[in-house]
Amino acid sequence: MTKRTITVIPGDGIGPSIIDSAIKILDKAGCNFEYEFADAGLTALEKHGELVPQRTLDLIEKNRITLKGPLTTPVGGGFTSINVSLRKKFCLYANVRPVKSFKGTQARYEDIDIITVRENTEGMYSGLGQTLSEDGSTAEATSIITRKGAEQIATFAYELARKEKRKKVTIVHKANIMKSTSGLFLKVAREVSERYPDIITEEMIVDATCMKLVMNPENFDVIVTTNLFGDILSDLCAGLVGGLGMAPGANIGRDAAIFEAVHGSAPDIAGKNLANPTSVVLASIQMLEYLGMADKAELIRSAISAVIAEGDRTTRDLGGTHGTTDFTQAVIERL
Repeated sequence: MTKRTITVIPGDGIGPSIIDSAIKILDKAGCNFEYEFADAGLTALEKHGELVPQRTLDLIEKNRITLKGPLTTPVGGGFTSINVSLRKKFCLYANVRPVKSFKGTQARYEDIDIITVRENTEGMYSGLGQTLSEDGSTAEATSIITRKGAEQIATFAYELARKEKRKKVTIVHKANIMKSTSGLFLKVAREVSERYPDIITEEMIVDATCMKLVMNPENFDVIVTTNLFGDILSDLCAGLVGGLGMAPGANIGRDAAIFEAVHGSAPDIAGKNLANPTSVVLASIQMLEYLGMADKAELIRSAISAVIAEGDRTTRDLGGTHGTTDFTQAVIERL
């Protein structure tokens, strides 16, 4: 059997330690991957003088599947967000952020199961039209929504809902105020929804969505929205299940996909064996599902669930007293 090669970007801060955990778990589950490691972020800047070296871009393009730890973009100095740059470079138009309750976490809710599908390359994160007046008194930025972009993300969300046997898609917008950009997104999403009569469609203004997610999160299933709103809502949803340490993310395009921990690099705890690797392990589960390896994905998910439910060697954010390596070993023993 030919081994699948994936690109691995350990990243910054706690990235290398949690990526190491994910790889050990993937190997123990019998996933049979080959790994090609690449640098990005502050680590790459220090080693190679650039945030994303050409070799890293070449490996992402060659292998088409990447597992990535958190990256740090330096503040100031004109540096563009690395994550945004990678999404645009490889046309990773769909950001998929599932959150699911795990028994044994410190979460305030139970039985949460929500997928946020976020348009990943347009909107307020398009990077266009950012200007600051000479006197520093006025700043501007341009939001770009295209029919093509809106249609492909809405179609992705409905196809995902159908594949996952989900019952409802909520289109989140601000068309009552942002009549041109959000209005176009809503109009196109409505048109796409008509092709999926088997799925319930609801429309919701973004501020009302935030309130209802906090009050009645069980009423949500799949959310589809624009870039900025999706960024905010997916973090809110992560808070429903215990925080960003329990939330994975997938960036999916037509020819490539990057799976990542969605939290930051946490430099304050780097090298201290304290980080919870669950986010990037859950991202690796998304990767396995994307590759059609559902049996391996379920094997790892069951092991993670058991460790957290039993409080066996869990990290501090999960109410335990253990570190990254102990938590990883607890998962491996269940595999």
